[in-house]
Amino acid sequence: MAELVYSPVVFTCKAMFRILDLKLDVRGSEHIPRRGGAVIACTHQSYLDFIFCGLGALPSKRLVRFMAKQEVFANRVAGPLLRGMRHIPVDRAAGRDSYDEAVRRLRGGEVVGVFPEATISRSFTVKDLKSGAARMAADAGVPLIPMAVWGPQRLWTKGPPEEPHPTPRPGRDPGRRTDHPRRADLAHRSDDAAALADAGPARHRASAIPGHAAGRRRHLVAAGAPRWHRPDAGRSRRAGPRPRRVKAPVPVRPERPREVRRRRPATGSTGRT
Repeated sequence: MAELVYSPVVFTCKAMFRILDLKLDVRGSEHIPRRGGAVIACTHQSYLDFIFCGLGALPSKRLVRFMAKQEVFANRVAGPLLRGMRHIPVDRAAGRDSYDEAVRRLRGGEVVGVFPEATISRSFTVKDLKSGAARMAADAGVPLIPMAVWGPQRLWTKGPPEEPHPTPRPGRDPGRRTDHPRRADLAHRSDDAAALADAGPARHRASAIPGHAAGRRRHLVAAGAPRWHRPDAGRSRRAGPRPRRVKAPVPVRPERPREVRRRRPATGSTGRT
């Protein structure tokens, strides 16, 4: 069957990558069979992973049919393209029909792409994997090929990366950070906000990396720093206007008392002083 949609989409993507000056480094494409069915299990960090995963199979001259959630097929722009490229819609509430369709295509000699994480990993690490890809490969009798993609998260991903949160200790409020001894000592002091900010570990301090300043603000608020001592007070609507800073008066240096000197009499004068 002629690919009336897939081939133009691939050409357009390659042209866009050249315009954007994106350098692609494809390794291990020789492991994808040139004929017969196969399952590609790829990592998932961005909305564009299917494009780069499909480009990884082009050196073997194979077109990958991806399994995507049914909501994407309902989109006015992406829906016709996905159906034209013969991708497989997945209904998460009842996915048996999608599974049977994928197994049928694998037995027919096509390559099916699956994201075993089932969602985008916001931490850019591998999440818990589902067993559907392995079961499909076993039922169809085709090889299972793992694939990792790195870099598309810099183009279009799902929000900022997740930050690990410490596990709260029993009997303590999870919103109040008192796990650090020095922070616990300084939490009740409202006159030493600078020491409170510098008391925690290095990962709680502000830095030039985006997102760390927000993390510092969160920890400061949780530790009980008063609103007027926060370094970011006045930047949000809830915090209110920034308080006016009053400069301390400059101390005036007292003047030295002038020495009173007696006038020396003129030469030849007979008067007394």
